[in-house]
Amino acid sequence: MLCWPIFSSGHRGALFAAFTPGVNIIRMLLIGSGMWKDEATVKSMSRFGDRRELLRGPLYYALTITGACAIYWRTSPVAIAAICNLCAGDGVADIVGRRFGRQKIPYNKNKSIAGSVAMALAGFLASVGFMCYFASFGYVEKSWEMLLGFLVVSLASAFVESLPISTELDDNLTVTLTSILLGHLVF
Repeated sequence: MLCWPIFSSGHRGALFAAFTPGVNIIRMLLIGSGMWKDEATVKSMSRFGDRRELLRGPLYYALTITGACAIYWRTSPVAIAAICNLCAGDGVADIVGRRFGRQKIPYNKNKSIAGSVAMALAGFLASVGFMCYFASFGYVEKSWEMLLGFLVVSLASAFVESLPISTELDDNLTVTLTSILLGHLVF
C-alpha cells in the first residue's frame, strides 16, 4: 500500500499493482499443492514446515492484497481496513499473543486477551495511518466518520478472530471477510 501512489490512477494502475501479489497467489498454489518444490518458502511462510499450510494463511494474504488492489484500489477505506487488519492487526496479535498472552480468552483457549487487544489496536492505528497517507495524495478525504468506521471494523475483526470458528477456518480468512463485509456497511 505504501507503493500504491507510484501507480497510475486508472484501472490499469490498479491491475498493475495487483500483479505482484497475484503472482504470489500462483506461487502459493504451486508450492502448496506440491507441484513446485521450494523448501525455503515453505519454511519462511509456514508454522510447522508443511507445504499445505501455504494454501491457507499465506494464500489468503495474497488474495486479500490482490483483491484490494484490483477491486477497491486506493480510494476505498474498505481496502485500507482489509489490508491493515489482516497484515498489521493479525501480525501484531501473533507477536503480542505469544509474548504476553498468558491470560486466555474464556471462550477460546487458543487466543489471548493481549493478542486480541493488540490486534484491534494495531489494525486501527495502521488504518488511520494509511487514511492520512492516502489523504495526503488526495485519494481519500480524512474524516471522523472514517476514523470511527476503522475503529468499528478493527474491533469487529479482532472479536471475530478470537472466536473458535476462526481457529478452525483460518483467522486470515475470517479477518479479511469481516473487514470487507463490515467495511461495506460502515463506509
